[in-house]
Amino acid sequence: MRKMTATSPSAGETDRRQQVAIRRLDRSDDFNRLLDIQRRVWRHDETDVTPVHQFRITSRMGAILLGGYIDGRLVGFVYSFPAILRGRLVQHSHLLAVLPEFQGHGVGKALKWAQRDRALELGYDLITWTFDPLQARNANLNLHTLGALSRTYLPNFYGLTPSLLIAPRVPSDRLKVEWPLKDQRVKRRQSGKGEALDWPNLPKALEGREGGGVWRPGPVRRIPGAPVVLVEIPVRIRDYRLSPGLVLEWQAALRRALTQHFALGFRAADFISGERCWYVLEKEKGRAR
Repeated sequence: MRKMTATSPSAGETDRRQQVAIRRLDRSDDFNRLLDIQRRVWRHDETDVTPVHQFRITSRMGAILLGGYIDGRLVGFVYSFPAILRGRLVQHSHLLAVLPEFQGHGVGKALKWAQRDRALELGYDLITWTFDPLQARNANLNLHTLGALSRTYLPNFYGLTPSLLIAPRVPSDRLKVEWPLKDQRVKRRQSGKGEALDWPNLPKALEGREGGGVWRPGPVRRIPGAPVVLVEIPVRIRDYRLSPGLVLEWQAALRRALTQHFALGFRAADFISGERCWYVLEKEKGRAR
């Protein structure tokens, strides 16, 4: 096993240091334990769980499958497989799971950095994946901690499969993430160096506001001329799970704000997490439209 130390990066998470050991998973016993982790993390039924035979064949055919261990116990894993993006060979990261009682201990972060190391060893320089853009914790990990980017919004990408929805009857919108493994900004994030932004003074394409006793999305503003634009999402969208109408309001506003600005040549390049949460959209050079 290769060992690394992970610490929690943000307020509200435990500050207790965890020794996370990372190793490649390639045995039948490993694959079987991944079924239980999937069920516990996502509450998937048997039709939605990635099966043992898929882990078996893809791990032999170029997939990256790594497990995270604490005190000898498998507490999480990351799984990616070879894919093609715009004619380029990449790894597509399909699953990242950490048992609930170990979330916030830096396990997911350690697994992603180990995945990067392994992909580089295999000759890849890009990893892609998707995530629900209303999930602030995932957005912070993907864009801020890891330094990944997104310029692609995928409406209702997985359909209305209940286990993949953020709330009942809410479409499974996703952002497609691109993680350029050799980029200098990614290397800076790995060393723990982020970029401070004076966010109160930046223009906002979407901003929440109080309405009817809850935090609702305000009107979407199109801001084509600014180099940096902010887009707000709720800090904990899961708190609204019993109010799918409110989740739909936020999803519709976020979808409009991101797709409009992606079309104008912006990309989601960072994320601000705190008492309020914001996507940081920056205009890409040479992509002004």
